[in-house]
Amino acid sequence: MGRIAMIVSLIVWLIIGAIAGWLAGQIVKGYGLGLVGNIVVGIVGAIIAGWLLPVIGFVLVGGILAEIVNAVIGAVILLIIVGFFKK
Repeated sequence: MGRIAMIVSLIVWLIIGAIAGWLAGQIVKGYGLGLVGNIVVGIVGAIIAGWLLPVIGFVLVGGILAEIVNAVIGAVILLIIVGFFKK
């Protein structure tokens, strides 16, 4: 049972990462990253948001939608930072 839960959890992470990366790419123009790029940006964005947002006092609680919003916020931050270094 634990193995199935771990696989489902991984699939959910990948889906949230893909959605968040795609949305962040739509918000921050000029980033067409493809599926794998969107997943990576979304997951790294979720990690950034998971660390940064509670530090500044902004915490969303409540299911998968809140997770996607947090990941999008983190992914947008990541893409903006990458954009500064690309220029």
